[in-house]
Amino acid sequence: MPDAAAGGPRPTRGTLLGFDFGEARIGVAVGEYETAQASALTTLHVQSNRARFDAIGALINEWHPVQLVVGLPLDMEGEAQERTARCQRFANQLNGRYNLPVALVDERFSSVEAEHQLADAGKTRWQQRKPELDAAAAQIILQHYLDH
Repeated sequence: MPDAAAGGPRPTRGTLLGFDFGEARIGVAVGEYETAQASALTTLHVQSNRARFDAIGALINEWHPVQLVVGLPLDMEGEAQERTARCQRFANQLNGRYNLPVALVDERFSSVEAEHQLADAGKTRWQQRKPELDAAAAQIILQHYLDH
């Protein structure tokens, strides 16, 4: 399931940051190898590449992750789709800018699962779920990586 974009062995200890990449928003989650638990962190609402990577750089400086995880959008058959190449490019940029290993993880159904979790938590209206949806999807992506 996980696909290391940066190569090398998978760390066994430390903090990870997970990303649900989108053109308008990027959901971010944080997790720990020791506890094997991920938590939703924030959603970045940035359009320009510079602002996007400045915000990510600030999170990396704050959390000091040993690895990054990026959700890879695939179609129902597990094949690449239109957004797949953009996510792969984003993962490569993360590796190049921050010199951290980056894993790509199949993100199929992460947004649907996040929607259900938020609804189950009492956020029954779309307007209640929307601000948290991307970070919750990033949490699911990162949790799937930690679980496998």
